[in-house]
Amino acid sequence: MRVLWAVFLSSALALPGLALADTVPAHSPVPGTITVTGEGTVTAAPDLATVSLGVTTQGETAGAAMDANTAALTAVLERVKAAGVEGRDIQTSTLSLSPNWANGDGSAMPVIAGYVATNMLQIRVRNLAVLGEVLDAAVADGANTLNGVSFGLAAPEPALDEARKEAVAAARARAELLTGAVGVGLGRVLSISEGGGYAPPMPMYRMEAAMADAPVPVEGGEVGVTASVTITWEIAQ
Repeated sequence: MRVLWAVFLSSALALPGLALADTVPAHSPVPGTITVTGEGTVTAAPDLATVSLGVTTQGETAGAAMDANTAALTAVLERVKAAGVEGRDIQTSTLSLSPNWANGDGSAMPVIAGYVATNMLQIRVRNLAVLGEVLDAAVADGANTLNGVSFGLAAPEPALDEARKEAVAAARARAELLTGAVGVGLGRVLSISEGGGYAPPMPMYRMEAAMADAPVPVEGGEVGVTASVTITWEIAQ
C-alpha cells in the first residue's frame, strides 16, 4: 500500500511558537481544526483485458480499399468469436477511409495514389487464459494493427471500497499523530470529501510479439485501485 499525506493545520497551529491557549482561547466559539488527506491503494489480479486491434488495407479506389478491409475484418471477427469472445464485448472504435497521397511525376502537386481504409476494434476478453489465443487468432486472419492490451477489473467497486477504508484509516492515524504531538486530541468530524480513484499504468503488449511464430505470451501482473479522502476534525482541548 502506498500512502501519501497532505496535511493542513489551521492557522492556530500552523504558527510556530504560539501556545494553543493563545491561538484558540477557551471562550472562543470557533474551535481549532485539523485537515488531513489520506490515500490508500489496493492491488488485485486482473480479470479483464481490453485489446485494441484492427485492419488497415489499401486499394486503388475507395471501394476497393473498403472491400478488402471488410473481408479481412470479417475473418478476424469470426476467429475472435470462435476463440470465446462474445459479441457484446466487441465494439468498433475507429472507422476511416483516406486518400494515399503521392508526388506526381514532374509536378510538385501531390496526387491520389490509392486509398487507405482502417477499422479498429475494442475487444474485451473476460477469460485471460485465452487472451493469447485471441491475439493469435486475430493476427492469423488479417489484423495488422495492434495498439496494445490493458488490464483491469470487471467489478472494481469492492477493491475501491477497501482502498477507501485504508485511506480513511491512514488519514485518522496521521491526524492522531499530529494532534498527539502537540498535546491535544481529535474532536468530531466536520467534513469528509473523496478524491478520484484511479488505476496505475497497466502492462502494455505490442505488435512485435504478435508476429512471432510461438503463441503470444501475455502476463497480466497486478492492477491497483486508489482512493483519496480529505477529513477535517475539530481539535479537542
